[in-house]
Amino acid sequence: MANGSWASLRLEPVASGDKVALGSKAARLDGPPEKRDVEAATRVLLDKLADLQDAFHADGRHALLLVLQGRDASGKDGVIKTVYGAFNPTGVRVAAFGPPTPLELRHDFLWRVHQVVPPRGMIGVFNRSHYEDVLAVRVRAIAPESVWRPRFAQINAFEQMLTQNGVVIRKCLLHVSREEQRERLQARLDDPRKNWKFRLEDLDDRALWDAYTDAYRDVLTHCSTPAAPWYVVPSDDKAVRNYLIARMLVETLEALHPAYPPMHPDVRDAARDFR
Repeated sequence: MANGSWASLRLEPVASGDKVALGSKAARLDGPPEKRDVEAATRVLLDKLADLQDAFHADGRHALLLVLQGRDASGKDGVIKTVYGAFNPTGVRVAAFGPPTPLELRHDFLWRVHQVVPPRGMIGVFNRSHYEDVLAVRVRAIAPESVWRPRFAQINAFEQMLTQNGVVIRKCLLHVSREEQRERLQARLDDPRKNWKFRLEDLDDRALWDAYTDAYRDVLTHCSTPAAPWYVVPSDDKAVRNYLIARMLVETLEALHPAYPPMHPDVRDAARDFR
């Protein structure tokens, strides 16, 4: 992503096979714009998203799936609240993925995911996703490498199949620095209204920071494809994070040229004399 003027402030997809730096510098912009300017620009984008969604829902040729991945406190819920809050709820589906149930464990790891892929005309978001099966499963040694490594190719094939059937996929890694995550986790401890968000697992995962960095880097290298690209979103600044994702979604929907379908001839004829 280029820094500088507003015209260049946009996300760029990770190139297939690229090895992405995931250090603290990549979690923030150099010389970010004023927060009020970012939020004003974001409001304009959210209005555009609302209009585009209305036509997208009526058009019904495509589905749109946004995959959100990131460390604890990276802002997945914040993106859903702010960016997806622009949409009409009847045209949106949100799916969150926790530990698999006993039934889900008896199926392949993509079984539970396929069931909640949005149908055409709908916009969906995954709060975490099938990528947990090559992230948490790997880092926490839940399964051996002989199990999780082949899943890169299986995920790519799955996403390719979805895109060939009208599902447009965009995947965002909300990238926060270790320092910013510490501040956000501390805020959860200090604020009684946020205590419920804090989990012991947050501390366990933080202790595995480097292992997760390696796992995320492999995901970006192996699973950013032309059909389903990954974007690394600098997320230390919440306002910038929301602006970048909103702009990417606007550009994605505009490229699909959603259009309202014409009235069916039978309806038009029947309603000719309607007053």
